[in-house]
Amino acid sequence: MLGPPMLRCAILALAFAVASAGAATAQSYPARPIKLVVPFPPGGPVDVTARILTQQLPRALGQTVVVENRAGAAGSLAAKAVAGADPDGYTLLCGNISSLVVLPVVTNNRDYDPGKAFAPVAKISQNYEVLVVHPAFTARSIPELVAYAKARPGKLNYGSAGHGNATHLAAELFKLRTGIDIVHVPYKGAAEALTGVLGGQVQMFFGDIGGILPLLHDGALRALAVSSETRNALLPDVPTMMESGVPDYVVLTHVGVVAPAGTPRGIIGQLNAAINASLTAPDVAAALAKLGAEVRPDSAQAFAAFLADETQKWATVAKTANIKLE
Repeated sequence: MLGPPMLRCAILALAFAVASAGAATAQSYPARPIKLVVPFPPGGPVDVTARILTQQLPRALGQTVVVENRAGAAGSLAAKAVAGADPDGYTLLCGNISSLVVLPVVTNNRDYDPGKAFAPVAKISQNYEVLVVHPAFTARSIPELVAYAKARPGKLNYGSAGHGNATHLAAELFKLRTGIDIVHVPYKGAAEALTGVLGGQVQMFFGDIGGILPLLHDGALRALAVSSETRNALLPDVPTMMESGVPDYVVLTHVGVVAPAGTPRGIIGQLNAAINASLTAPDVAAALAKLGAEVRPDSAQAFAAFLADETQKWATVAKTANIKLE
């Protein structure tokens, strides 16, 4: 039987061996291809962003990064799968504001807690929304729209990409900030909602600037305001919501990468550094700029704080507007 001094030495030796093994594991990462799961079908903004990133990311990591599309349940299907994956850095989720923030705050999740299921890795990009109307619509500015809506409570409709979607909450925040009564018409996606505006079934839609830009340039839609703090470089003549008299209205969309909770900090750090390095590559930055996206590389800790702030903000909106998905 070991005496106290020898026992202490044995414990220290075991701890050193475990630490050395952990360090060796981190140093050898990644030793095989990495899977980046996208919770939406191919061709959408998140999928395109993920594929732009993975053009450069293997150079920074020294391993292949494969994009896997796993659509379903508004993104929660893929999120739950990644949350339950081994926390070894080989299965990651590339999500957006809807899958990482909005869906968790409007859904009664009974089998996992989205706030505790993931370790934030890095924000890839961020973008803003624009409120658009049909060119024939009477109101040509936000003050005119608000006045028109207040004179006709419950008579105007706005489309969204689905109940509980980020586009839904963006409109509800607009209602809360302006005090108007407009009716929600949920569609099965942004494309259908835009078709609803073009066809006159709904009067307005809050959508991603990058996706709507071609319709604005063609004159098929008219932009009333952007959701950023300052004017957007892609729409320099369009005022912000706050410029237009809507107080404290800033809505940004984002795409980012998270890993299963419990992933070692060393691996999170490696992934964060590799993603940030990839984002500064000229071809990646140029490709994302064409989508209207801003790139602001930062730490994993900063991304975690950002997600926490966004979650609190949209949880308040969802609660006030009584938005809940079963």
